[in-house]
Amino acid sequence: MGFSDAAILLERALARGIMITSAESCTGGMVAAALTDLPGSSAMFDRGFVTYTNDAKIDLLDVSPATLDQFGAVSEQVAREMALGALAHSKAQIAVSITGIAGPGGSEHKPEGRVCFGLATDENVAVETLDFGPLGRDKVRLAARDHALTLLLGAVSN
Repeated sequence: MGFSDAAILLERALARGIMITSAESCTGGMVAAALTDLPGSSAMFDRGFVTYTNDAKIDLLDVSPATLDQFGAVSEQVAREMALGALAHSKAQIAVSITGIAGPGGSEHKPEGRVCFGLATDENVAVETLDFGPLGRDKVRLAARDHALTLLLGAVSN
């Protein structure tokens, strides 16, 4: 998602009076940075949570240790809890979450390039997993950021 799409996201969120929050792991705050690069973004971006470790996910977003133990940090279950936690700990109406394996590395069950996303509102939580493949750390992180911004754009456009 380029700057022009981010500007459209800002415009639509402002028009609807929607505040956004993000909960990020493998992207390390790239969604928050993309949104706050825009002048006027404080009217639609409340806060971002960079929860890189499991402890941070538990402490800041109320992700359940049992969920982490059972499914691992890179899972739709954790993405769901991250998005709901970000919503609960902010003044936002929409939360996006990202947790994945940017690389290098991965495993047979959770390969490099697998990223789980959550999108939460007061009414709904949706989760999905995308396999970007072993593109390299930088490209996986950029692809994840762009997909999260696209999810947010869709949410504020409805």
